[in-house]
Amino acid sequence: MPFDYSLDFPNIDFRQHPELYRVGKGEQGVLLVEPYKSEILPYWRFKTPEIAKKSSEKIYEMFLAYLEQDDFVGADMARKFIQMGYTRSRRYANHKSGRKYKKDSPKEILPYEVDPIKAESAAIFKTKWIQAKTNEKYLQLMATHKQRYEVN
Repeated sequence: MPFDYSLDFPNIDFRQHPELYRVGKGEQGVLLVEPYKSEILPYWRFKTPEIAKKSSEKIYEMFLAYLEQDDFVGADMARKFIQMGYTRSRRYANHKSGRKYKKDSPKEILPYEVDPIKAESAAIFKTKWIQAKTNEKYLQLMATHKQRYEVN
């Protein structure tokens, strides 16, 4: 099932109501689902490779802790933040402004301005993202969650 943007996100505690959570695609809902957003966001940084390493390790640590508690929603949100660390640092690696498209022509991609520092940050997050999305327990919990709550 697709991610449900119609929910009353400010008033839902997804730890108490995991049945309302939908995985969606990619990073959908990463900045909406509480209390996880507030728990993870303070650690999400990618400005330099050193910062990205510390950030990705901390969030991956949180990912593993959520798995230990059989908290699929928390683990999936941590996975999404790690994925977003990769995609955002990759975007800045390719476009110094962080903007992919021209302001006055939203279909026209800006020229690449390669930033090797941000590219290194992206690579650090990508490694953790692959570890997270292929984690056996994570995959088992996701299958259970989808079977239990996301059946049409």
